[in-house]
Amino acid sequence: MKSLKKKRRVQVIAVTALALIVSTALIGYAMRDGINFFRSPSEIVAEPPGPTEVFRIGGLVEGGSLVRGQGEEIRFNVTDGGAIVAVTYKGVLPDLFEENQGMVGMGTYDGEVFRATEILAKHDEDYMPKEVVDALKEQGVYQEPGGEYNGHASGS
Repeated sequence: MKSLKKKRRVQVIAVTALALIVSTALIGYAMRDGINFFRSPSEIVAEPPGPTEVFRIGGLVEGGSLVRGQGEEIRFNVTDGGAIVAVTYKGVLPDLFEENQGMVGMGTYDGEVFRATEILAKHDEDYMPKEVVDALKEQGVYQEPGGEYNGHASGS
């Protein structure tokens, strides 16, 4: 009788361990594309994503590149100082969206134009997502906005 209980206990432990391994693998597989917060224009130019891959782009809106088309279509360029990616967006831009300011957009890239489905602008006067600041600093083009950047929004 004891050997049957011992066998059953070993089976339950083995099935539980297998279920844990499978669930961890499935979670990792599902998150493989979502772990990267955004890509800089330099990363997109160096390694263009597939035309159906949805991802985020982050950088500065290039000064003088903002063009409003017919209806709600907007075109502009995003740069990190190392490369420039053209962006199109159909919709209403956030109130805080401006040239020479940080932005993050979500959409697809067809090899020439990033087609955004969502645009996020800076939070307040001095805020830019930490990942965008780090990428711009890596390119050597980031300039401190008036005060010291600490990774947090000032005010609110």
